[in-house]
Amino acid sequence: MGISGISDKQENPGRTVVVGLGNTILSDDGVGIYISREIKKKLSRPDIFVDEASTGGLELLEYITGFQKAVIIDAVSTGKNPPGTVIFLTAEDLPGGSSLTRHQVSLSEAIELGRNIGMDLPSEILIFGVEVNDVTTFSEKCTPEVDRAIPVAAEKIISSLED
Repeated sequence: MGISGISDKQENPGRTVVVGLGNTILSDDGVGIYISREIKKKLSRPDIFVDEASTGGLELLEYITGFQKAVIIDAVSTGKNPPGTVIFLTAEDLPGGSSLTRHQVSLSEAIELGRNIGMDLPSEILIFGVEVNDVTTFSEKCTPEVDRAIPVAAEKIISSLED
Protein backbone atom coordinates (compact mmCIF):
# COMPACT_ATOMS: atom_id res chain seq x y z
CA MET A 1 0.00 0.00 0.00
CA GLY A 2 1.54 3.31 -1.03
CA ILE A 3 0.45 6.87 -0.88
CA SER A 4 -1.90 7.93 -3.62
CA GLY A 5 0.32 10.72 -4.90
CA ILE A 6 3.69 9.01 -4.62
CA SER A 7 4.90 10.18 -8.06
CA ASP A 8 4.00 13.76 -7.10
CA LYS A 9 5.89 13.28 -3.82
CA GLN A 10 9.00 12.06 -5.64
CA GLU A 11 8.98 15.04 -8.00
CA ASN A 12 8.89 17.52 -5.10
CA PRO A 13 11.18 16.22 -2.34
CA GLY A 14 11.64 18.30 0.79
CA ARG A 15 8.03 19.35 1.09
CA THR A 16 5.64 19.00 3.96
CA VAL A 17 3.20 16.11 4.20
CA VAL A 18 -0.06 16.20 6.16
CA VAL A 19 -1.54 12.76 6.84
CA GLY A 20 -4.96 12.25 8.40
CA LEU A 21 -5.32 8.82 10.01
CA GLY A 22 -8.36 6.81 10.93
CA ASN A 23 -11.21 4.59 9.96
CA THR A 24 -14.26 6.43 8.64
CA ILE A 25 -16.70 3.64 9.50
CA LEU A 26 -15.91 3.71 13.23
CA SER A 27 -17.48 6.98 14.35
CA ASP A 28 -14.85 9.28 15.90
CA ASP A 29 -11.95 7.16 14.67
CA GLY A 30 -12.35 8.84 11.26
CA VAL A 31 -11.65 12.34 12.61
CA GLY A 32 -8.07 12.48 11.29
CA ILE A 33 -9.24 11.68 7.77
CA TYR A 34 -12.10 14.18 7.96
CA ILE A 35 -9.69 16.90 9.11
CA SER A 36 -7.24 16.14 6.29
CA ARG A 37 -10.09 16.39 3.78
CA GLU A 38 -11.05 19.79 5.22
CA ILE A 39 -7.44 20.96 4.97
CA LYS A 40 -7.22 19.75 1.37
CA LYS A 41 -10.29 21.85 0.48
CA LYS A 42 -8.89 25.01 2.08
CA LEU A 43 -5.16 24.77 1.44
CA SER A 44 -3.66 25.09 -2.01
CA ARG A 45 0.10 25.12 -1.75
CA PRO A 46 2.42 23.14 -4.00
CA ASP A 47 4.88 22.57 -1.15
CA ILE A 48 2.30 20.78 1.04
CA PHE A 49 1.03 17.32 0.18
CA VAL A 50 -2.20 16.29 1.98
CA ASP A 51 -3.10 12.62 2.23
CA GLU A 52 -5.13 10.20 4.32
CA ALA A 53 -4.45 6.69 5.56
CA SER A 54 -6.11 3.90 7.47
CA THR A 55 -2.87 2.64 8.93
CA GLY A 56 -0.42 3.27 11.72
CA GLY A 57 2.77 1.98 13.24
CA LEU A 58 5.45 0.93 10.77
CA GLU A 59 3.18 1.29 7.73
CA LEU A 60 2.77 4.99 8.47
CA LEU A 61 6.49 5.56 7.83
CA GLU A 62 5.90 4.99 4.11
CA TYR A 63 3.63 8.04 4.05
CA ILE A 64 6.13 10.41 5.65
CA THR A 65 9.45 9.18 4.23
CA GLY A 66 11.23 11.71 2.02
CA PHE A 67 9.55 14.81 3.44
CA GLN A 68 11.25 17.47 5.57
CA LYS A 69 8.19 17.98 7.78
CA ALA A 70 5.22 15.77 8.62
CA VAL A 71 1.93 16.64 10.28
CA ILE A 72 0.01 13.61 11.50
CA ILE A 73 -3.64 13.94 12.51
CA ASP A 74 -5.42 11.24 14.48
CA ALA A 75 -8.03 10.43 17.09
CA VAL A 76 -6.67 10.35 20.65
CA SER A 77 -8.19 8.91 23.77
CA THR A 78 -6.36 10.18 26.83
CA GLY A 79 -9.34 10.55 29.12
CA LYS A 80 -7.78 13.82 30.29
CA ASN A 81 -9.77 16.17 28.04
CA PRO A 82 -13.38 16.54 26.97
CA PRO A 83 -14.27 15.01 23.59
CA GLY A 84 -13.50 17.43 20.78
CA THR A 85 -10.41 18.92 22.43
CA VAL A 86 -7.63 19.52 19.90
CA ILE A 87 -4.26 18.36 21.22
CA PHE A 88 -0.83 19.25 19.81
CA LEU A 89 2.24 17.05 20.31
CA THR A 90 5.64 16.47 18.80
CA ALA A 91 7.02 12.99 18.14
CA GLU A 92 9.24 13.42 21.20
CA ASP A 93 6.17 13.92 23.41
CA LEU A 94 4.78 10.50 22.56
CA PRO A 95 5.26 7.69 25.02
CA GLY A 96 5.93 4.20 23.67
CA GLY A 97 2.56 2.53 23.26
CA SER A 98 0.85 5.83 22.53
CA SER A 99 -2.92 5.98 22.32
CA LEU A 100 -2.47 7.44 18.82
CA THR A 101 -2.45 3.93 17.43
CA ARG A 102 -4.01 0.59 18.23
CA HIS A 103 -1.48 -1.23 16.08
CA GLN A 104 1.33 -3.50 17.27
CA VAL A 105 3.99 -0.76 17.09
CA SER A 106 3.35 2.68 18.51
CA LEU A 107 4.07 5.79 16.47
CA SER A 108 7.05 6.70 18.67
CA GLU A 109 8.49 3.18 18.32
CA ALA A 110 8.00 3.25 14.54
CA ILE A 111 9.76 6.63 14.22
CA GLU A 112 12.64 5.47 16.40
CA LEU A 113 13.02 2.25 14.40
CA GLY A 114 12.84 4.13 11.09
CA ARG A 115 15.55 6.55 12.18
CA ASN A 116 17.71 3.70 13.51
CA ILE A 117 17.64 1.89 10.16
CA GLY A 118 18.41 5.08 8.24
CA MET A 119 15.05 5.93 6.70
CA ASP A 120 14.76 9.46 5.30
CA LEU A 121 12.21 10.61 7.89
CA PRO A 122 11.19 14.23 8.43
CA SER A 123 13.32 16.21 10.85
CA GLU A 124 10.10 17.74 12.20
CA ILE A 125 7.07 15.58 13.02
CA LEU A 126 4.03 17.28 14.52
CA ILE A 127 0.97 15.46 15.77
CA PHE A 128 -2.49 16.95 16.07
CA GLY A 129 -5.02 14.81 17.86
CA VAL A 130 -8.65 15.23 18.69
CA GLU A 131 -9.89 13.74 21.93
CA VAL A 132 -12.58 11.26 20.95
CA ASN A 133 -15.70 9.88 22.52
CA ASP A 134 -16.56 6.75 20.51
CA VAL A 135 -14.26 4.72 18.24
CA THR A 136 -16.14 1.42 18.38
CA THR A 137 -19.61 2.17 16.99
CA PHE A 138 -20.09 1.50 13.28
CA SER A 139 -20.99 4.92 11.94
CA GLU A 140 -19.74 7.15 9.16
CA LYS A 141 -20.34 10.21 11.37
CA CYS A 142 -18.39 11.51 14.31
CA THR A 143 -20.10 12.27 17.60
CA PRO A 144 -21.30 15.90 17.78
CA GLU A 145 -18.43 17.17 19.97
CA VAL A 146 -15.79 15.63 17.72
CA ASP A 147 -17.59 16.75 14.55
CA ARG A 148 -17.51 20.37 15.79
CA ALA A 149 -13.74 20.04 16.31
CA ILE A 150 -13.03 19.21 12.64
CA PRO A 151 -13.04 22.77 11.24
CA VAL A 152 -11.31 24.08 14.39
CA ALA A 153 -8.50 21.53 14.08
CA ALA A 154 -8.20 22.15 10.34
CA GLU A 155 -7.75 25.89 10.92
CA LYS A 156 -5.18 25.31 13.68
CA ILE A 157 -3.19 23.00 11.41
CA ILE A 158 -3.38 25.39 8.46
CA SER A 159 -2.18 28.22 10.73
CA SER A 160 0.72 26.09 11.95
CA LEU A 161 1.71 25.38 8.33
CA GLU A 162 1.64 29.06 7.46
CA ASP A 163 3.92 30.05 10.37
